[in-house]
Amino acid sequence: MRAARFHEYGGAESLVIEQAPDPHPGPGEIRVRVAAAGVNPIDWKLRAGALHQLFPVELPAIPGRDGAGVVDEIGDGAQGVSIGDRVFGLGGVTGATAELLVLSAWAHTPATWNDEQAAGAGLTSVTAMGGLNALGSLAGRTLLIEGAAGGVGSAAAEIAVARGATVIGTAGERNHEFLTSLGAVPTTYGPGLAQRLTALAPDGVDIALDTAASGSLGDLVAITGDPQRVATVADHAGGQRLGTHVVNAENDSALLSAAAELGRQGRYTPRIEQAYPLERIADAHAHAERGRTRGKIVIRL
Repeated sequence: MRAARFHEYGGAESLVIEQAPDPHPGPGEIRVRVAAAGVNPIDWKLRAGALHQLFPVELPAIPGRDGAGVVDEIGDGAQGVSIGDRVFGLGGVTGATAELLVLSAWAHTPATWNDEQAAGAGLTSVTAMGGLNALGSLAGRTLLIEGAAGGVGSAAAEIAVARGATVIGTAGERNHEFLTSLGAVPTTYGPGLAQRLTALAPDGVDIALDTAASGSLGDLVAITGDPQRVATVADHAGGQRLGTHVVNAENDSALLSAAAELGRQGRYTPRIEQAYPLERIADAHAHAERGRTRGKIVIRL
């Protein structure tokens, strides 16, 4: 199969397109012929070697955790899926940016999503929903999302609105119209946030979700009044220090299915900033490393 790989840790220029061995699913897994794959922060951090001690990978490695495509091989014991089904989901910490990908968690792709949107939904939806679930019921509550324009933040905003929350999201001014399109009330991040929220939420902010690791976690605790009213998916060290909920992304088919059901209802649509062909994966990684994206970056296979 064709795949993007890196043979040593380094910059985006270390990525090459070449032939790699075909993977095969183990028990409870499936394999898809990939139509598109997501680009997530973990991908370029792994490639750069920044996570080497936490996630040692065998080189050469194929970047990518999530993807979407058509099932073409089914492992022993995998239930509820057939050859030819359109699915999206998650594999290991590497392997997605290739023609073939083994998934350990998946859901059927809603007819309302194209392949690129499905590829952008895997890691972002389980991360967003895990963070939201840690905060309890959302209906009738005011939720502040720090970093609401990014991949996880935009997914969390739209899902929280669908669950009945009033959502206030922080982002740069260029993304305020984008947040409004998600159903969120936009505001800028940084100094003076508490004062801005007084005008936007005169009855106060009930709960907060940090998706940005911008150093604001202490401010979110002060704004909500209780570290247990705050969850972070981005600043694990800060969350542990302050006593907030700390959420790790998990390969959870139930969360993927819940996201897909919202997609079928037209209440959640993964937002794609840009799609790159496989041959331009180095450009996609460089784009992701610059940050401040509006939704997800994906690779078309």
